[in-house]
Amino acid sequence: MFEPKVREALDRALIAHLTAVTPDGQPQTTPVWFLRVEDELWVYNRPTTRRLASIESNDRVSVVLRGDREAHGAVTIEGRARIDRDVPPADQRPDYVEKYATQIAGLGWTPESFAADYSVGIVITPTRVRAWGLDHVIAAEEPVG
Repeated sequence: MFEPKVREALDRALIAHLTAVTPDGQPQTTPVWFLRVEDELWVYNRPTTRRLASIESNDRVSVVLRGDREAHGAVTIEGRARIDRDVPPADQRPDYVEKYATQIAGLGWTPESFAADYSVGIVITPTRVRAWGLDHVIAAEEPVG
């Protein structure tokens, strides 16, 4: 489902904005760490996060990668999310550990302690992908602002 430039943008970006709808109908957007696994996105969560209840009541979500500072390029993904407690823990995904090693260490975690804290997986299956301006592919090192 993902075109090559969208895959590249997803693989490079460190933060995506995930929107889920609360049981009372309020959209809630949260910045999240994520991993593209084939044509799905995986997000690891604390077991007590409200996002899990939102997805249990309404599995429709959206994910947005912002463009760079000048708004070059963006990706929006609409999809269905499922809580999957059987996804491999984050510390057993070398690609996840490599992607977020600096952030994990900077926040005082080890890969193992992060995986223990963020032990519940959400798997997002896209139903619609829109991307524009990816000639300048979204870079992980570009500051937000």
